[in-house]
Amino acid sequence: MNQTETPRLTVIGTGYLGATHAICMAVLGFEVLAMDVDERKIAKLAGGEVPFFEPGLPELLAKALESGRLRFTTSFAEAGAFGDVHFLCVGTPQTPGSDAADLTYVDAAVRGLAPHLDRRALVAGKSTVPVGTAARLTGLVHELAPAGTDVELAWNPEFLREGFAVDDTMHPDRLVFGVASDWAYERLTAAFQPILEQGTPVIRTDLATAELVKVAANSFLATKISYINAMAEVCEAVGADIKDLADSLALDDRIGGKFLKPGLGFGGGCLPKDIRAFAHRAEEIGVGQAVAFLREVDAINRRRRARTVDLVRELLGGQISGYRIACWGAAFKPNSDDIRDAPALDVARTMHGLGGHVRVFDPAALDNARRAFPELRYGESALDVARDADVVVLLTEWADFREIEPDALAEVVRSKRIVDGRHALDAGKWRAAGWEYRALGRS
Repeated sequence: MNQTETPRLTVIGTGYLGATHAICMAVLGFEVLAMDVDERKIAKLAGGEVPFFEPGLPELLAKALESGRLRFTTSFAEAGAFGDVHFLCVGTPQTPGSDAADLTYVDAAVRGLAPHLDRRALVAGKSTVPVGTAARLTGLVHELAPAGTDVELAWNPEFLREGFAVDDTMHPDRLVFGVASDWAYERLTAAFQPILEQGTPVIRTDLATAELVKVAANSFLATKISYINAMAEVCEAVGADIKDLADSLALDDRIGGKFLKPGLGFGGGCLPKDIRAFAHRAEEIGVGQAVAFLREVDAINRRRRARTVDLVRELLGGQISGYRIACWGAAFKPNSDDIRDAPALDVARTMHGLGGHVRVFDPAALDNARRAFPELRYGESALDVARDADVVVLLTEWADFREIEPDALAEVVRSKRIVDGRHALDAGKWRAAGWEYRALGRS
């Protein structure tokens, strides 16, 4: 195609990343064909249903479908014939029994698409992969594609925050283009033209650096979260207050307050598996010592879950068995239905295993939680699960929970005890209302 023409885009993989990218790019004016081997997922999207919770995305899907610029398929052949730029958006979960990233889906996507690339095209990876993957896939594409070396590979990492994915796609704080030629850079520039016109900064770099950007960013954020939670452990030992400490650190502009909130720690499908895969890959290439600290970052994060259970046990006089426990939250973060490695469910399951009568409510993630953990009991609202509870445990900081008044909750519980696992509540307000309030790192 002519360099000045607007490229037609395919998106391979319609999970969280792929569906969001396909929908948003169609709304921005591109012709988009989204492809997945999962027929049920494709049928839902084609019918106007987003198969996961993400604020604002269902409305954009309806708009994209109405425009006629977004279509869906299960055919690699159709995708290969259609697209000028092919975005790889498949998952890279943690390998069972290992810290390594599972590249099965990435490899399958390339092996499925490449034999149908018979003209010059760009394959742009967005998935989070171990450094060195892009170089390996370049060889695979050149081997399998009829167009051979006329097909180039680039890497364009994603930086989506669940709950804010639409804004992060339409108005990103930066774009990273890992490319091996001017032509690849020009193709990516054309594929993001409406976003670049907003003045979005672009980092042009090599493939390896582009692969490292996402895992380096996630590792830094995970380290910051675990750092303040390590300080919470110190505060508990000496009777200091972690909230006041965190607020003091946040006012230092060299440190800043983002990701410096103490509590139950991080979970989800990105940070935990990404830092583990990064440490694993670093060991493979002989620089494991450089990121060895990530193992302790992970360990600190895991300890926060056990310590939250300890707080509940302490508040109940030393044991959990036989007590009614209301758990507020199942998703790993608010504004999401994602329960992958969710600290909230980990804590709930642990207390259930210790004999507690646990009931769970979450505004968006109940269906996913029920499917994954049918052994737990669930309720219809925050107040419903709190009825006759001996203790309420806030585990995901949804606004719905933060806005509940202490007096309203007092009317339904058996005992006025609350554990704030996310430092989301006003401790003074709850204590003034007669509640026993506990939080990690606070006396």
